[in-house]
Amino acid sequence: MRDYIRKRVLDIGTYLVNTQATVRQAARVFGVSKSTVHKDMTERLPRISEDLAVHVKKVLEQNKAERHIRGGEATKKKYRKQRRSS
Repeated sequence: MRDYIRKRVLDIGTYLVNTQATVRQAARVFGVSKSTVHKDMTERLPRISEDLAVHVKKVLEQNKAERHIRGGEATKKKYRKQRRSS
């Protein structure tokens, strides 16, 4: 694995654990795609750092469990904004 990929994987993993960010938020911060972040965290990180991978997996599972709530809040916010502007 190339050094820049190894560094990116570790940086993103550390960022996710420290901030509890979503894959989408991490992708935006690091300037890569959601697919790249997901592949880095699920396939590459366990080969580099097993301990960090365990922590990242917990964050990803928590985000997955909460995504329906975030989606509902976003929809609610969208329609409130539309109602106010009408």
